[in-house]
Amino acid sequence: MAVDKKKIDKIISGYENSEESLLAILQDFQKEFSYVPEEGMEKLSEVLGVPASKIYAMGTFYKALSLVPTGRHTCKVCTGTACHLKGATNIADVLSRELKVKPGETTKDGRFTLQTVNCVGACALAPVVVVDDEDYYEGSSPQNIVKNLKKYK
Repeated sequence: MAVDKKKIDKIISGYENSEESLLAILQDFQKEFSYVPEEGMEKLSEVLGVPASKIYAMGTFYKALSLVPTGRHTCKVCTGTACHLKGATNIADVLSRELKVKPGETTKDGRFTLQTVNCVGACALAPVVVVDDEDYYEGSSPQNIVKNLKKYK
């Protein structure tokens, strides 16, 4: 899949040419392309004079960044203690079967990426599933989350 290099240049040009801008630029790549493309990291290394190894290290360290394309919709199942105790593992298993992917994978049609995350900071709402970092489904069950995902197809 070819990446629009003009979009890469536009994102980079919106920031100061300093290493302090690195994470913000990577986040913008993630938002624009649904992942951090290799071409973007290479261009960033060249423009900011930061070693490519440092950029790749950031890309793999932060869970909010992905170095491989993700689906149009990201479905995160919280597996923190409160969510785990209230059935998050069952929810993740059902979603995995329903979407035919393992956590960390993207469906063949590119619609969903399923992820399990350590905590989404909403323990009082456990178990929680977050879609696209904005839709929080609290008190989820395997049945209702499958039903709720149908609106994203």
